[in-house]
Amino acid sequence: MTLRDFAIKYGFIALLLGLIVFFTLATDGFASPQAAVFIFQSVAITGVLALGVTATLVVGGFDLSIGSVATTAMMAAAYAMVVLEQNAIVAVAICLVIGVVVGLINGFLIVYMRVPDLLATLGMMFLLVGLQRIPTEGRSIATGMTMPDGSVANGTFSPGFLALGRHRFDFFIPNLIPVSVVVLLILAVLIWFFLEYTRFGRMMYAVGSNPKAAELAGAPVKAYKIWAYVISGVFASIGGILLAARLGRGDIASGNNLLLDSVAAALIGFAVLGAAKPNAFGTAIGALFVGVLLQGLTMMNAPYYTQDFVKGVVLVVALVFTFALSNRGRS
Repeated sequence: MTLRDFAIKYGFIALLLGLIVFFTLATDGFASPQAAVFIFQSVAITGVLALGVTATLVVGGFDLSIGSVATTAMMAAAYAMVVLEQNAIVAVAICLVIGVVVGLINGFLIVYMRVPDLLATLGMMFLLVGLQRIPTEGRSIATGMTMPDGSVANGTFSPGFLALGRHRFDFFIPNLIPVSVVVLLILAVLIWFFLEYTRFGRMMYAVGSNPKAAELAGAPVKAYKIWAYVISGVFASIGGILLAARLGRGDIASGNNLLLDSVAAALIGFAVLGAAKPNAFGTAIGALFVGVLLQGLTMMNAPYYTQDFVKGVVLVVALVFTFALSNRGRS
């Protein structure tokens, strides 16, 4: 194995390990269990959304609406329990339906209306950003809030629902692994197995690689693309459920960074082990990398306005490992 091949395959893993060592030496408490909990929690929601983006990347698409879908699902869950006084099962069902419907609309616009994926999902993003504010006239949702019609919302988040975002399992030490991280791991294994070891998943890769050839081989290309956006929508809604469970309220501003962090994790995944393609394992590692980076910068008291710049630099470096150094990245 040449030095270049080694850099392509293991360079990003080495960068992640080096980052962990650097922050451990440069800050007090980075290697502590408390810091690990914060990293795990930040990784969970970002990772779930990034896995959904990965599904659309596999078929040669891209979904810019994931952040707004997650925020809409969070607001819907809060509205269902606080305003409509429904139970957690109803709230979760509403969120999942939102994800499916948004995915179907995105897929329909892209496949049948021939709207470019970036434009279709960008339009959906703006639509959802406006839609989620209408029921409360732009206010966040919390128990005891006054509604636009003057009534008071007396519903509460059920303890079982809140446990999705707040409960932690014991792992060597008490209260280390949040439920949301377990959800991420389960979804990551499922989507990894689905994409790598099922006929449906392999056909999605074929559609993304060469849709014309896949169509000539008899694959229902349009259906595969639509299903990819449905998967993305459902995963984004699951992320919104976890976010609502963590916050215990519907905060319209809480999902502002979800899109950028999730897209960064999905694209960084291209560089993990030199995959040079969207993949669930790489996306999970990418999400972990983003979590480690942000937690380390926060503990170093780095100004918040520099964090996006640093993430951008890291993303560019990761893509250089993937494409500029690899013959597989040539068109």
